[in-house]
Amino acid sequence: MTDPVSATSRYELRSPGAKVTAVVSRQGAALRALRVRGEDIVEPTLAEPEPPGMAGVILAPCPNRVEGARWFHSGRELRLAVTEPELGHANHGLVASTNFEPVPDEDPTCLRLRTRIDHAPGYPFTVDIEVGYRLLAGGIAVEFTVRNAGPEPAPVALGAHPYLRIGAVPSERLTVRIDADVAHELDATHIPQRRFSVAGTAWDLRSGRSLRAVPGHATFEHSSPSGPLRHALVAADGTTVEVRADTDFRFTQLWVAEHFAADDGPRLAVAIEPMTAPPNALRTGIGLRILEPGEAWHTGFSIELRRAHPD
Repeated sequence: MTDPVSATSRYELRSPGAKVTAVVSRQGAALRALRVRGEDIVEPTLAEPEPPGMAGVILAPCPNRVEGARWFHSGRELRLAVTEPELGHANHGLVASTNFEPVPDEDPTCLRLRTRIDHAPGYPFTVDIEVGYRLLAGGIAVEFTVRNAGPEPAPVALGAHPYLRIGAVPSERLTVRIDADVAHELDATHIPQRRFSVAGTAWDLRSGRSLRAVPGHATFEHSSPSGPLRHALVAADGTTVEVRADTDFRFTQLWVAEHFAADDGPRLAVAIEPMTAPPNALRTGIGLRILEPGEAWHTGFSIELRRAHPD
């Protein structure tokens, strides 16, 4: 059974010899720390009871924003709770503040958490969400199972909000790579408007750009992935933290936080957020998966450290 950091809030995973350790909170099923051979590869946020900046939380049944906190289904308007009052949007889905329940597992390198969305305001469906965390030799795999437990088809999309780092290397010295050939221009309220090719623009991060030279907030898309998508932070010596996502996650949100509240003090931090749909998906329908009653969807991604010079 996983060792509880707190009987009610957090769980710790350890590989043999503690070469890889992770801490996951019940709230939002959030990944709050991930360390490989003594190096943090996500921003550690254990000092705060709640994840700052939505660090590591799971985003469901849709990632990012819903414009005006309202959308339309079967000819009727549905209203979600406004969670971004300054802009009037619903943001980060419906489970970021939910306490997930642990599923018993005797393997100390694995953790499963689950919750149910059951006719939440503005989302009249019953959907079960299970998130599995499984330690790898150099990081962690995040595995989703989403099941429609209701009597009618349910629109769903998924995302996660990890902030990445490479040990003590200042983020300003890192390069960002995003596996995407398309970007979505965001308006002043962060809602996508225009879709365009990144070729020849500052949004083309396929070969990597300095963190200080990338858009601070942007939505990316791989228009036709033929295999897993690979996004990364890269240090000057070639050491890499890679997000490797199933092709379901063909959208990616990039967010650069200037004063992120990490455990070792405020710092520049970058979130590379794998998503199965772009912002505003409930309104546009782009990227939504329609689950029939009883249908389950399995997908996932991983975060791993890849050293330039392996031990």
